[in-house]
Amino acid sequence: MKRAQHINNNAALLADLKQLVLQAGEAIMQVYAEDDFGVQTKGDDSPVTKADLAAHHVLVDGLAQLTPDIPVVSEEDKDSLAVPSANSCYWLIDPLDGTKEFINRNDQFTVNLALIENQAPSYGFVSTPVDQTIYWGGKGIGCWRQRDTQVDQLQVQASTNPIRVVASKSHLNEATKAFIETLGEAELVQAGSSLKFVRIAEGEADIYPRMAPTCEWDTGAAQAVLEGAGGSVTQASGEAMRYGKADILNPHFIASNKSAS
Repeated sequence: MKRAQHINNNAALLADLKQLVLQAGEAIMQVYAEDDFGVQTKGDDSPVTKADLAAHHVLVDGLAQLTPDIPVVSEEDKDSLAVPSANSCYWLIDPLDGTKEFINRNDQFTVNLALIENQAPSYGFVSTPVDQTIYWGGKGIGCWRQRDTQVDQLQVQASTNPIRVVASKSHLNEATKAFIETLGEAELVQAGSSLKFVRIAEGEADIYPRMAPTCEWDTGAAQAVLEGAGGSVTQASGEAMRYGKADILNPHFIASNKSAS
């Protein structure tokens, strides 16, 4: 939390970090305009494109300049997974969250940059490359959204009736369906990648139950953003989310505006 407060209080550093995330988005959009994304399949059967790698290099190189004392963990660098075992503070990045959305050209992908301190995300940046909107903030600090030159502070809203549930109609597994049934009358809100968390932060949704696999870099930045807006992200069991685990996979979790959980 100490580093997060330093970033939030250092206007020049904060501006540079925001610009870096937007630059990663620009690198993604350069590839988005091409016919060939250079799609390959990684060892875990997930796809990777030229855009993932371009954004990775922008972020890693930029962070080395801006915060040389903070190591980086990236989805696109297997060797970096060893960083948390020796460091309580590090950057966690998903250079292109929503690679499948990117490949399908549905615009629902993001750039995620999270600061992890003592196994929790203390500050996060999430940007949408298609329109270059950026969200940032952290728990106990606040949450903001910038579109063009307009900056708005975000705050979660009280739950509506029917409750607005972020979930994909095409990917509703039985565990998610069972959870949604416990909520009563519900309306599904569609969003891809880490935008599921952002919609709650913006007051456009109430709860996001995730009863399927995700990795820490999928959630860290957006968790910080949502918590900055007054929301919460916990394991389905109610325990706190933990980062820097030996296993990068997250447990099932529930993100919400707090009044919905």
